[in-house]
Amino acid sequence: MAETDPSHMLTGRRRMLAAIALASANLMVMFDMTIANVSVPHIAGSLGISASQGIWVITSYAVAEAICVPLTGWLAERFGAVRCFVLGALGFGLFSILCGMSLTLGMLVACRIGQGLCGGPIMPLTQTLMMRLFPPEKRSQAMGIWAITTIIGPVLGPVIGGTISDNFSWHWIFFINVPIVLFCAITAHTMLRPIETPTAKRPIDRVGLALLVTWISALQIMLDIGREHDWFADPTVLALGLTAVIVFAIFVVWELTEEHPIVDLRIFRHRSFTVGVLTLAIGFGCYFAGTVIIPQWMQLSMGYTATQAGIATAASGMAGLFVARFPPLLLKHVDPRIMLSGALIWVGCATLLRVTWTSGADFATLITPQFVMGLGMPFFFITATSVSLGSIPPNEMASAAGLQNFVRTIALAASTSIVMTYWGDQSRVANSELAGKLNGDATTSTLIASGLSPEQARAMIAQLVDREAVTLATDKVFLIAGLAMIAIAAWVWTSPRPKTTLQPGAGGH
Repeated sequence: MAETDPSHMLTGRRRMLAAIALASANLMVMFDMTIANVSVPHIAGSLGISASQGIWVITSYAVAEAICVPLTGWLAERFGAVRCFVLGALGFGLFSILCGMSLTLGMLVACRIGQGLCGGPIMPLTQTLMMRLFPPEKRSQAMGIWAITTIIGPVLGPVIGGTISDNFSWHWIFFINVPIVLFCAITAHTMLRPIETPTAKRPIDRVGLALLVTWISALQIMLDIGREHDWFADPTVLALGLTAVIVFAIFVVWELTEEHPIVDLRIFRHRSFTVGVLTLAIGFGCYFAGTVIIPQWMQLSMGYTATQAGIATAASGMAGLFVARFPPLLLKHVDPRIMLSGALIWVGCATLLRVTWTSGADFATLITPQFVMGLGMPFFFITATSVSLGSIPPNEMASAAGLQNFVRTIALAASTSIVMTYWGDQSRVANSELAGKLNGDATTSTLIASGLSPEQARAMIAQLVDREAVTLATDKVFLIAGLAMIAIAAWVWTSPRPKTTLQPGAGGH
C-alpha cells in the first residue's frame, strides 16, 4: 500500500522552522568539509606536527564520510530517517567537542573520523526530509533552499575557519558546531516525528561493507603516509597498496553479484552516468586541490593571515552564488553536454591563470582567478549532475545518487593526498634546482656587507629559496589541474544526451 503524502502534517511556522533546522544541518556538514583547510598551519603548529601530517585532519573526515554515505538508505529504512538524522546530528556534535579538546594528532584524526561517520548520512537525509516536509508544488523551492546551503557551506568554511584561527583558537572551529547541533537535533526531534519514514528490516551487505572499509582505508593511508616513507620502497606502503588493489577487485566482483549490494556498481552500465560521474570526480578533485593548497601557500610562504587565505579561497564560492540560479534554467533549453564542456574549459582556463602567480603577487592578483573560476563552478557541478543522472530510470535513481556522492567524496580525499604529495615533491625538486643555480657565497657576502651576520644571511637565503620553490611547485600543480579540466571537456561528448533534466538538488549534489 502506497504511503500517504506526509507534507500536510506540518504547516506554516512549524514547517518553516523545521526547514531551517534541516538546512542548517546541511550547511554545518558542508562547511565542516572546508573549515579546517585554512587552519591546518595553526593546528600543525599547536600539535607540533608538519603541515603534510596536518592534512590527515581533512582526509580522515572525507574518507569516513565516503564510507558512511552508502549506508544512508539502509539506516533510514531500518531505523527511520528522522531518528537517524537526530542521532547523526548529536553524534556529530559530540565528536566536534572531542575534536576541539584534542591534544594529539591521533586523537584529532580519530575524532574527525567520528565526525565523518556521523555527518555522512546528514546531507542525503536532509534532502529526503525536505522533500517529505513540503507538498509537491513547493518541493522545487525546498530543493532550492537545500542547494543554496550546499553551495554556501564550502564558501563559509575557509572564511569562518580563518577568522576563528586568527582571532581565537583553532579549537573553536569545532566548538561552533555545538549550538547548531543542539538547535537542529531538538527541532527535528520535536517537530519532524509526524513525517518519520516507515521502517522495515532489510538485509545489509556486511561483506561488502567490510570490503569497502578495508580498501578505502588502505588506499587513503597509503596516499597519506607514502610521501613521507619513500612510497613503495617502504614495506608498509607496499603492503597497503597491494591490500587496496586486491580488496578492491574482490569488492567489485562481490558487489556485482550481491542481491542487496551496499554500492550498486551495476549503475555504471549507463554510459551517461559513467561519463558524468567520472567527469564530476576528476573536475571536483582538480577544483578541491586549490582549496587545500592555496591557504597553505598563502600562509606559509606568502605571509598572509588565515583570514586572508580564507577570503581568497572562498572567492570562487562567492562568485558562484551570483550565477547558481542560471544553470537549471538553461538546462531546459541547452544540451547539457555543451554546458558541461564549456564550463570545464572556462574553469580550466581560470585555473591556468594561477600559473602566472609569483611570490610577489598582491592580494588582488591572487583573488581574481578565484572569482573567475567561481563563475563557472555552478555550471560544472549542476550540469555534471544532470548528465550523470539524467538517463537513470526512476527505480535506480536513489542508488545512482548515492553512488555519485560516494565517488565524489572519494575523489575529494584521494585528490587531496595526491596533490599534497606532488606539491611537496615538486617543492623539493625546485629547491634543489634553485640552490644549484644560486651563487651562494657571493650572495652571502653581499648580505653580510649590508650588516647581517653570517647566520642571518644564510637563513635569509634559505628562506628566499624555499619561498620561490614552493611558488614554482604551486604553479605546476595548477598547470596540470587546468590542463586536466580542459582535456576532460572533450570526453564529455562520449556520453549520449541525457533524456531528462533534473531539478536543482537532485542527486544530492
